[in-house]
Amino acid sequence: MNKVILMGRLTRDPEMRQTPNGVSVCSFSIAVNRRFAKDGQQNADFINCTAWRQQAEFICKYFQKGAMIAVVGSLQSRSWENQEGKRQYSTDVVVDEVYFTGSRSESQGSSQESSYMPQPKSSDDGFGDIDSMGFHTMDGSEDDLPFL
Repeated sequence: MNKVILMGRLTRDPEMRQTPNGVSVCSFSIAVNRRFAKDGQQNADFINCTAWRQQAEFICKYFQKGAMIAVVGSLQSRSWENQEGKRQYSTDVVVDEVYFTGSRSESQGSSQESSYMPQPKSSDDGFGDIDSMGFHTMDGSEDDLPFL
């Protein structure tokens, strides 16, 4: 199985190109913090990623340098000879899925926190009212619960 899940910050703006056949391809890199800090210093790995078609267009439209991003994909290794005849190797993540992971205000380039709060709905399902956080409130005892 070849599956990679990464979350980090873009190290540069995504770069969009087109293949000769007109297929969109986007290249970018993500700085991913390592799980454990050595001597109090947080280390990061810089991972090259490639996205194709609609994913490429989506990333280039909605993400920029410094934005938090989560990607799901697979590792792909390739090799080639450079102009001096030396063998070069590269391992990239080919992106299948992409997710916003920063705050809403961060993705919009604002320094304010998002103030979106869902409004409570009224409910008459027999389990009480919904409070301001979206949870059911009960007026009865535990005997009223159907799963005990």
